[in-house]
Amino acid sequence: MTAEQIFSLCGIIAMTGWAGLVLAPRWTVTRDWVAPVVAPLLIAGIYAWLMSSNSPPAGGGFGSLQEVTVLFSNPNLLLAGWIHYLAFDLFVGAWEVRDAQRQGIHHLLVIPCLFATLMAGPAGLALYWLVRIVVTFIKRRQHQPEEATA
Repeated sequence: MTAEQIFSLCGIIAMTGWAGLVLAPRWTVTRDWVAPVVAPLLIAGIYAWLMSSNSPPAGGGFGSLQEVTVLFSNPNLLLAGWIHYLAFDLFVGAWEVRDAQRQGIHHLLVIPCLFATLMAGPAGLALYWLVRIVVTFIKRRQHQPEEATA
């Protein structure tokens, strides 16, 4: 397979997981298997193969921004870096869905977080945490007994 075909294949695998999280979040196959386990592991296997079958260019590594720049000058290692994001962001999105269900957060509030996680990883996770904190605060306020007025 060419790097472009691997890029497309991994994108399709990841988008299958994302579509399931958005459209069928309570289906256990999606929530508990495809999005958090199967799709990320398939992508992780491709990642491991790319990383192990491509030697880093001279001066490439993870010790400095310059070394990472040199490392990613190899298109196959750049592809490995990209699919690293695909796997981890999908795993985080699956966690957001499961956690929201445990916390009783309506799925419509989670969908923007999923989109943000897909497009901007850590920012999407931060958005989810913000939603979780606000919803938890509101729920606690609603369940507090009203103070007696004297």
